[in-house]
Amino acid sequence: MNPPDSVPRLVFWELTTGCNLRCVHCRATAQELASAYDLSTPDALKVIEQVSSVAHPILILSGGEPLFRKDLFTLAATAVGRGLLVALATNGTLITPDVAAKIRVSGIRRVAISFDGADAQTHDSFRGIPGAFAAAQRGLKNVQEVGLSTQINTTIARHNVHQLPQILEMALEWGVDALHTFLLVPVGCGVNIAEEQMVPAAEYEKILNWFYDQECEGLLELKATCAPHYFRVRKQREVHERRAAQAQMDAPHPGALGADLKSRAAHHPAGTGSRHPQMVAVTKGCLAGSGVCFISHKGEVFPCGYLPVKAGDLRTQTFAEIWEHSPVFAALRDPDNLKGKCGVCEFRKICLGCRARAYAQTGDYLDEEPFCVYQPGQARPSRIPRGNGRVRLRTEVVT
Repeated sequence: MNPPDSVPRLVFWELTTGCNLRCVHCRATAQELASAYDLSTPDALKVIEQVSSVAHPILILSGGEPLFRKDLFTLAATAVGRGLLVALATNGTLITPDVAAKIRVSGIRRVAISFDGADAQTHDSFRGIPGAFAAAQRGLKNVQEVGLSTQINTTIARHNVHQLPQILEMALEWGVDALHTFLLVPVGCGVNIAEEQMVPAAEYEKILNWFYDQECEGLLELKATCAPHYFRVRKQREVHERRAAQAQMDAPHPGALGADLKSRAAHHPAGTGSRHPQMVAVTKGCLAGSGVCFISHKGEVFPCGYLPVKAGDLRTQTFAEIWEHSPVFAALRDPDNLKGKCGVCEFRKICLGCRARAYAQTGDYLDEEPFCVYQPGQARPSRIPRGNGRVRLRTEVVT
């Protein structure tokens, strides 16, 4: 039986594998400009009908490059008409002023554009096409000109981890509503670069602590994606700050630090001020198969876009059948199925570890998260950063 909270919150839909870039980390190994296997418009409309009949999740239209679909705006408008909140995940290079206007008219509420570096050289080398950074920036401005909410997506890897403070400053300067970071997952083309590009687990722990500090500043909607152990880090930090605040308040001469820490620990500002708070709602770590699923351009359904274990196929099954009865989804929804240190970790129910990285490492999606340094039973922050967060990362995350 499915847990009562297993409701689809985010449905990522790969409309096509066609794309004009050649990103070195792409989950789709095919990089053709068009795909003969993309769902037809009638079949795509059936997908929307089926998804909206089960729940009203956020529907993220992605690819490849979703703007390669000539019926994109028809699909988006149909989804909006059926009560879905629709977002567009794009590389941004094809968004002219005319395209931006069509995006708005279709009812899409937010456009997420990928920037994998704080400068053209870093971004373009990862995206595989010179000029991609400048074109994406123009696309972002065009979207903002028509009044739509914008978001920057950044895949974190060794080539850009030292630029995270600059990427945050860039997001603030450009006036986007959100910055979502993704730890590289070794799937698709990412398998070929994993050894040289995956950030070491200890380094990633520092990033998550830095990320917590930035969230507490509340300057921007931030979300650590494909980083389920961030929920463990946040819980550890909040407990530490409550205890430190209480110690300060109990001191013979309590200072302002105690009150500041108490206030900060009592209200974590994740999502504060978001134009679309549903898009950054805090739940738990890995939601693959329990709150999130991925629909491929062929209509296959997976727990997420990085876990290539098929849960069903919309060409022969309904979305409701897959969501409610898939053995893969059922296995992922029970934390007691987790193995290794994840299976005995006291944070497993709020973290669950990245099932995709576990699968990439061992071939078992229920195995332990390979990029987590925490050892069960520590129950304390493995590292408490000090000083100003934005400056600190420049000295501590450089590999």
